[in-house]
Amino acid sequence: MEKCFLIYTNVLLFKYKPNLIFFEKYMTKNFDVIIIGGGAAGFFAAINCAINYPKYKIAILEKNSKVLQKVLISGGGRCNVTNHCLDNRILVQNYPRGQKELLSVFNQFNVSQLITWFEDRSVNIKLEPDGRMFPATNSSQTIIDCFLDEVQKLNILVLLKQNVKHVFNHDTNFEIICDEDEYQAKYVIATNGGFHKLEHYTFLQQLEHKIVKPIPSLFTFNITNHILNNLMGVAAKNVVVKILESKHEFVGDLLITHWGFSGPAVLKLSSFAAIDLSNLLYNYTISINWINEKNNEAVKNTFLDFKDLHHLKNIENALPFDLPKRLWNFFFEQIQLDSNTKWAEVPNKKINALVEILCNSKYKALGKTTNKEEFVTSGGVDLKDVDMKTMQSKKVKNLFFAGEVLNIDGITGGFNFQSAWSTAYVAAQLNT
Repeated sequence: MEKCFLIYTNVLLFKYKPNLIFFEKYMTKNFDVIIIGGGAAGFFAAINCAINYPKYKIAILEKNSKVLQKVLISGGGRCNVTNHCLDNRILVQNYPRGQKELLSVFNQFNVSQLITWFEDRSVNIKLEPDGRMFPATNSSQTIIDCFLDEVQKLNILVLLKQNVKHVFNHDTNFEIICDEDEYQAKYVIATNGGFHKLEHYTFLQQLEHKIVKPIPSLFTFNITNHILNNLMGVAAKNVVVKILESKHEFVGDLLITHWGFSGPAVLKLSSFAAIDLSNLLYNYTISINWINEKNNEAVKNTFLDFKDLHHLKNIENALPFDLPKRLWNFFFEQIQLDSNTKWAEVPNKKINALVEILCNSKYKALGKTTNKEEFVTSGGVDLKDVDMKTMQSKKVKNLFFAGEVLNIDGITGGFNFQSAWSTAYVAAQLNT
């Protein structure tokens, strides 16, 4: 059965066959619940709200002409739905901001419940060795189709090109002002995502909410030393990456790119160090321990023992640590050591130089490069203004929040989607 999507008068309509339309534009602009934002959190909030309150008229207002765009591109088009971290106390440790507050949220809707939620709608979620979880189809379109099917079934209206400019609180209801249209609702759930600039949060600031300055999180490091260019594509496992101007360091896999460093260790480090790096204007020094060994003397002894054992072999053919050969050749070039040299001929001063490179390589970084598939913004609505047990505003009754509009962000690996699903689920209870 072929599914297609039509746009009439800025309303998203669904049909499976010509002339069989399931939604028509409401004559009224009065709703019980309006969700601001047609992304992951917005759809999940709307769907669960409709399940909880089947008689309510619910609408999603989306400022763009398309919905669920971040879901579409996430995980390289596969959609990294969540992470197989089933202990909530461990799960929250993956959030540089929101760690403490999210525990009560995950206690209400956790990873296992999310998997069941999708499976109840015939979407199977598969586990990968690194803990990431994807739809079994390996396609983000599976998640999008699931949401669109639910929206259709539950009679949720999706209104496109509705850029919210103001939200007025009239005690008994809200007045939502867009560029051309106005709406009324008893409840509002703000799921309008993370933004780069404070002015995008204006309508929430007008309701007296404090907005934490938005800054990038999850980005790769630009290295000013162009000698790395020949190493593009080289990956190293279990390395220690540290920012010398801060206390932050991370252990994990690292990837060398044409602009610098990427990979899980770098992305996670950029997330936890986001505020420090912003304050440094993205001008900082990276230290890399390629072998995750802090005892330099122990590393030197390993080299000396290896030298005795393999004294007749060329250094490029016998290596004491498991690193890519291209990386070893780069290190040899850095200390001016010919790769055809036999271990017996390597002087101790060269071994000392290799120890220093392996344990304490330093690279100057300037700027950042956005990982478009994983881009996340730190900042947003201050969590002190939100009752995290209900996701309701402490400033305005019947106003709820979910997703990246909050000052919550997680590291790469499905954690940002999990916080979006969980906060949206809690907000959809409309507990006041």
